[in-house]
Amino acid sequence: MTDALRIRPLARDDYEQWLPLWDGYNAFYGRSGATALDPAITAMTWSRFFDGYEPVHALVATSEGRLVGLTHYLFHRSTTAIGPNCYLQDLFTSAEARGKGVGAALIEGVYEAARKAGAARVYWQTHETNETAMKLYDKVAEKSGFLVYRKLV
Repeated sequence: MTDALRIRPLARDDYEQWLPLWDGYNAFYGRSGATALDPAITAMTWSRFFDGYEPVHALVATSEGRLVGLTHYLFHRSTTAIGPNCYLQDLFTSAEARGKGVGAALIEGVYEAARKAGAARVYWQTHETNETAMKLYDKVAEKSGFLVYRKLV
């Protein structure tokens, strides 16, 4: 990447470049082919980014006029704080952008958005096998010690 990396909010006209990154993110987590997300979920996710009543937001990384990464995050209430918490839900970079600081820059963009929103904490989860990402996460955050439990209902 020869052009300076830029982190900015997602724009409506980014859809054609956002979608392959979104599809790549979902494929990484096994949501492709027979287990792909319903297209209605992708459509709703996209629409939420531009709905002022939704707490869901998106940033993208650009280089040389192309999107090379994305992050989606949301704000929510907590029983242990007055201000909101920020959950970084999705983070993905294109294959050619990996290892070039894009992920760290996107995380820093979420940190900045959280500060502006009055959130005291940004948190996220990753799969235990995502060792490459965890090398970055260990540099930019601390492990909380909590484990995630879930049940589909």
